[in-house]
Amino acid sequence: MDSATSETCTPSETRTPLGASADNGLKIVVVGGFGAGKTTMVRSVSEIRPLSTEETMTRAGEAVDDISAVSGKTATTVAFDFGRITLDRHNVLYLFGAPGQERFWFLWDRLFSGTLGAVVLVDTRRIDDSWYAIDRLEKHGTPFIVACNDFGGPAFAPQQIREALDLDPHVPLVTCDARSRESSKLVLITLVEHVQALYADQARVSRQELV
Repeated sequence: MDSATSETCTPSETRTPLGASADNGLKIVVVGGFGAGKTTMVRSVSEIRPLSTEETMTRAGEAVDDISAVSGKTATTVAFDFGRITLDRHNVLYLFGAPGQERFWFLWDRLFSGTLGAVVLVDTRRIDDSWYAIDRLEKHGTPFIVACNDFGGPAFAPQQIREALDLDPHVPLVTCDARSRESSKLVLITLVEHVQALYADQARVSRQELV
């Protein structure tokens, strides 16, 4: 199977501009290890031409970045990717794909500011690359879900992945193909539903405390 970070994704011709009636802009961040498919996901699901800050990788960068597991990768995100998808006529998601290389991690805290929630994109061949993203999100108190991008490698049971990532039971874990618009859209829907459930629980607890 081809890499799930394939750069052949093109915006659908049926995607339309955001209507003037949308009143809620919801910020979503896609994070994960280097080469996990973050740029691919933003490109595949965005209804506008995505903004990308990719630069060609050079031999000089090989001394800084470990590219042994992503040998076919020729470009890397140096700031963030940006896209947009409309949920309904009142809500739109603004998508920010965070850079995966360790030397750009300092940008993550800024991207997390004002974020509704995050998708942690995982390549199960390199699960350790996801630790930092989960740690930072937990420290920020940012709701997140974990999406395992399908690279065609060995299959792992959900419980094995949960144990490897030390995930709390309430954190949703899904599989996806970042190249697929529908698959990526389902990931975002899962995140929004997760955040809505968390807020509903918090509101219920607050009401009980007032009684």
